[in-house]
Amino acid sequence: MARLRILGIDPGLNRTGFGVIEVDGNRLHYVDAGVIRVPAGTLASRMRAILEGLGSVIATTLPQRAAIEKVFVNVNPQSTLLLGQARGAAICAAVAANLDVNEHTALQVKQAVVGYGRAEKRQVQVMVQRLLGLAVTPAADAADALACAICDAHGARRADLGSVKRGTTSRGRRSREAWRALGERLVRGAP
Repeated sequence: MARLRILGIDPGLNRTGFGVIEVDGNRLHYVDAGVIRVPAGTLASRMRAILEGLGSVIATTLPQRAAIEKVFVNVNPQSTLLLGQARGAAICAAVAANLDVNEHTALQVKQAVVGYGRAEKRQVQVMVQRLLGLAVTPAADAADALACAICDAHGARRADLGSVKRGTTSRGRRSREAWRALGERLVRGAP
């Protein structure tokens, strides 16, 4: 099976995280990750910074496809609209490089990486570090982007595992609780 290189994107109007991994069968390999710091300015200049920054990452790392987190509607509709525009600039950068773009919800990303869809950011950072064998924990935005790429690598078969509803089988509840406990132990540094 040929290797597949995936660019994960965590869009943001001030900081856009990126993470590139390579999938080789069941193995995941770290390629690159970081944050594009978007300077203050007009909305158009900020979108350009995201577009050009991701364009540079794509030209350097040569991914074959991209994965981006879907925007959720939060309390402030204005913030949601601005985040949507940053996300649009990120998608345009991928599409301009002829990459297919897959979208994943935050719940799906956390489920794929931590095993618990409501995991905290720190848990995601620690699990990304472990899954990719990194010496240091990546910054939050870079970790979120790497997590998105990992979710995409796992594919649709894992995407819906987090949708088990409360009150279903006791096996399902124990599984969620076990994953949550593992994530908490990892954050504390326990094995």
